Amino acid sequence: MGADNQQERPIESLSHYIAGFVDGEGCFHVAIQRRSDLPKGFQLIPEFHISQHRDKALILQMIRDFFGCGYVKPNHPGSLRDITEVYVVRNRQDLLEKIIPFFERYPLISQKMDDFNKFAHIVKSMNKGEHLSREGLVNLTKLAFSMYNGKYRKLSLETVITLSESSETVRRLPKGKDTVRAAWRHAEVSRND
Repeated sequence: MGADNQQERPIESLSHYIAGFVDGEGCFHVAIQRRSDLPKGFQLIPEFHISQHRDKALILQMIRDFFGCGYVKPNHPGSLRDITEVYVVRNRQDLLEKIIPFFERYPLISQKMDDFNKFAHIVKSMNKGEHLSREGLVNLTKLAFSMYNGKYRKLSLETVITLSESSETVRRLPKGKDTVRAAWRHAEVSRND
């Protein structure tokens, strides 16, 4: 075996390990956040994250170093659930150039692959500016709502579509109803929490 092949084997093994780890502990997520300062009244925030109990959080640092992007922070600091840490990548260029290509090369084998495909489509569409039109934003929002078998909370799809029609509607929403996130535990992370 050549020297190049010997050097590729550990990286290839680590890549498969990370893909498997993400299949169990990771999340491809698109938060939907109201923003009265934006013309459409809300924004889509794609993010990739992995959470882990803080006693085992060293793996998150290793994965961050592997990808060369993102950050690790306490998950829900100050709450009763403050026993985990989370690795987060929100930067769209990092998602486009590092995270998405990695999982296209090392695909997940669970149903989470469906969510990854939707996530990748949303991020790529946003990179093309499709989210800047009302129609594009609504279509991408509908796709985001279809992730996790439609298990979103806080805002209904109808409310989000209404938000895109009138920024006045955004101002009338009840306090605390400003972000739509998946209900399961990995999707509970936000810098605004």
